[in-house]
Amino acid sequence: MRWETGEGLLGLADPAEWDAAFERGEDHLGTAVIGLAFHCPLEEASPRIVQVMGFPDGLQRMNAFVAAGHAARLNQRLTPELFAALRAEGLGGVAEHPIRDTLTFVPYRDLPPWFKRRWVYLTVRNKLEYWWLSSVDAIEDGRRALRGRRHR
Repeated sequence: MRWETGEGLLGLADPAEWDAAFERGEDHLGTAVIGLAFHCPLEEASPRIVQVMGFPDGLQRMNAFVAAGHAARLNQRLTPELFAALRAEGLGGVAEHPIRDTLTFVPYRDLPPWFKRRWVYLTVRNKLEYWWLSSVDAIEDGRRALRGRRHR
């Protein structure tokens, strides 16, 4: 693993190594938490992911949110701390995709109340959007058909 370049950090499986790198002030800690999300138990990776979510560096933070999305996919659950961090960030920013991953891969019954409300809201919104786009397509197809008849 090369902390100075970030090379090999997606394979990081030792939380103690991440902690030591944090103490040394290494770069690429966000990349390393993605590795922890892949290779460590959720309870070990979670506090480190949440810690990087609070970093001022945008790329590091983004990687922490990517790690949260991977954690949801791989474990089909999240820790209360990760749920809280995702909720605090909210939809529309760096947490958009991890929140959607959480809603997709964590069973509805295991979601906290805010996430359940988001799931219902997004499900209804997506269905309405689908119906709207389908109706627009149908109208456009009808217009094209009428135009084709007029030009014969």
